[in-house]
Amino acid sequence: MNIRHATERDIWQLAQIESRCFPEAEAASAAEIAHRVQYYGNHFWLAAEKQGIISFADGFVTDYLNLTDAMYEHAEMHNEKGHWQMIFGVNTLPEYRNQGYATAVLNAVIEDCRKQHRSGIVLTCKEHMIPYYARFGFIDEGVTDLSMHGGAVWYQMRRALDY
Repeated sequence: MNIRHATERDIWQLAQIESRCFPEAEAASAAEIAHRVQYYGNHFWLAAEKQGIISFADGFVTDYLNLTDAMYEHAEMHNEKGHWQMIFGVNTLPEYRNQGYATAVLNAVIEDCRKQHRSGIVLTCKEHMIPYYARFGFIDEGVTDLSMHGGAVWYQMRRALDY
C-alpha cells in the first residue's frame, strides 16, 4: 500500500469513492473535490494499490477550533499555517473495509500533522463511528450545532497532538 497526496488526475476516482461511501446529500461532488484539490491537495491522504485508490481522507487546515458546514463549501478558507487539521471525510471502498486501509490513512494524517506542528485534528462523524475514531485518540465532544451537513446529526471529535 502506498499513501500519497492528491493531484488533479485523482479527482474523478475520488468522486466515485465519495459517492459510494456517503449518501448523496453528504457526498462531495467531482466539482467540489476538484476545488478542494486545487486549494489543498496536499491535505488529501490516499491509500493506493496497483488497482487504484482504495481509501482516502481529506480536509483543510484552519485556526478555527470547530468544524462548520461552511468549510465543506469554501476550500479557499484553507490556511496552510493554521493550527487545526479538519477532516471532512474518511472514505474506504466498501469491498476493502476492515482491511487496514482507513487505519493507515488516519495514521498518516496524524503523523503528518505532528510533523507540521499542528495543535490537533478535528472531525465530525455519526454516532456509530465514535468508538472507531476513539481508537485513534479522538475525544467525543458531543453533537455539534455547527454542522448539519446533509441533514445528518454529527458528533465532533478532536485529537490533540503532541510533537
